[in-house]
Amino acid sequence: MTLQFQEHEAHPWFEVRDDVLCVGSVPVTEVALRAARTPFYVYDRSVMTRKVRLLRDALPGDIHIHYAVKANPMPEVVSHFLGMVDGLDVASGGELAVALAAGASPSGISFAGPGKSAPELRQAVEAGVTINAESARELRELARIGRQTGRRPLVALRVNPDFELKTSGMKMGGGSRQFGIDAEAVPAILAEFASMPLEFRGFHIFSGSQNLRPEAIIEAQDRTVELALRLADSAPGPVHMLNLGGGLGIPYFAGERSLDLAPIGRNLARLLPSIRGRMPAAEFIIELGRFLVGESGLYVCRVIDRKISRGQVFLVTDGGLHHHLAASGNFGQVLRKNYPVVVASRVRGSRRETASVVGPLCTPLDLLADRMDLAEAREGDLVAVLQSGAYGLTASPLGFLSHPRPAEILI
Repeated sequence: MTLQFQEHEAHPWFEVRDDVLCVGSVPVTEVALRAARTPFYVYDRSVMTRKVRLLRDALPGDIHIHYAVKANPMPEVVSHFLGMVDGLDVASGGELAVALAAGASPSGISFAGPGKSAPELRQAVEAGVTINAESARELRELARIGRQTGRRPLVALRVNPDFELKTSGMKMGGGSRQFGIDAEAVPAILAEFASMPLEFRGFHIFSGSQNLRPEAIIEAQDRTVELALRLADSAPGPVHMLNLGGGLGIPYFAGERSLDLAPIGRNLARLLPSIRGRMPAAEFIIELGRFLVGESGLYVCRVIDRKISRGQVFLVTDGGLHHHLAASGNFGQVLRKNYPVVVASRVRGSRRETASVVGPLCTPLDLLADRMDLAEAREGDLVAVLQSGAYGLTASPLGFLSHPRPAEILI
């Protein structure tokens, strides 16, 4: 049986057998026994594989897919993606170390982030990865490191475009941003670049993320290509890579629907011939994290108390915002909305109720589900938060109130 919700979109990736939610072919109750504790995150590698196939089928063959490690840097997850994607994007020295330890080729790694330290830049130069420079300061530091080490750093410019990805959950470009170099300042930076001991690789243009509207993504890609072609006229050498960003979202909340990839693929197929004519040596990259891994994961916690307060049912669990900040609504939501949540050990149940799922922390913000329709749960039942494969564990305040760290399992 495909998992169904009254308000959220039906979830196509996990099955329910004997009224128990399954990951792959494994019931969540069995996963809990393997973990030997709750809470835990569990990720289904087959979902990741199918998401990559969906992209391959929808996008032109010469579009390179990169996995953004920040979405989920679990080493086993990164290793799994290595055999399927064309490269990795990292955002810290720690993520770079994870990527290299997983066996990623330095030639397929790019390093972005607005505040790279001098040691991180040196680490990246010595590893031989492409660095997406986000300021004149970074360029000067890279030139200094190049002179000291005798290496020629591989550098692309991250550009803050003069437009944004409309209706995106998180805007990464347009207006005043800490990310990248303002588009209008790039030609002068490129003129300075030409005199530095650096190897020019190309451009990284990321305008936004978590978008479910194909027309908005298409417009942003059109404008990205237009901007890149304009900037290429000032480049100190051939463009070897053009990172078109990502922006492809997944449905989290009631009323949202999965992104239709077909029009995006058709638009890229339309754009590529003209770009190829102007950038014959370029590799065209789509950088994705959430889209590839977000729907593969569950966050699972256990009901430790069932309380009724003035008519409202509270399922108090051993999990909470310290492990899953995003599901609590405190990771970028303006108005709090519920992630899809189920009682994993009795998905349909013999009786239903409206209940709130909360954690053990001493704050009213510790809320995983607010007045949702759920199977009637008892102490000991497992609760699962879906869409938890991206920006879960490592995007949460794990030190808050000093509770134990949850386990992570890849199936």
